[in-house]
Amino acid sequence: MTASHLLVPVPIPDRVAALIGACTPSHILEAEFDADCAAREVRRFRGPRLGIEDQADREQALSELAWANKVLSARHPQLAVRPNSAW
Repeated sequence: MTASHLLVPVPIPDRVAALIGACTPSHILEAEFDADCAAREVRRFRGPRLGIEDQADREQALSELAWANKVLSARHPQLAVRPNSAW
């Protein structure tokens, strides 16, 4: 019996990733890429004091993340990306 939180992520070879990507619709791959980029942007704008432009940029990144997560969740609920996740 293994606990899922104790599993170590193992990188997959590029050829396997290419095969997985070939089986996935292109709009899902684009949404996954957009969600990852938006989550990285949201993580950039942290802190107690953000300027007005930084707040606007953070809100824009959050809206892009929400849009991409909507597309990903329509495919499978566990594909959604969180802004503070380690992945």
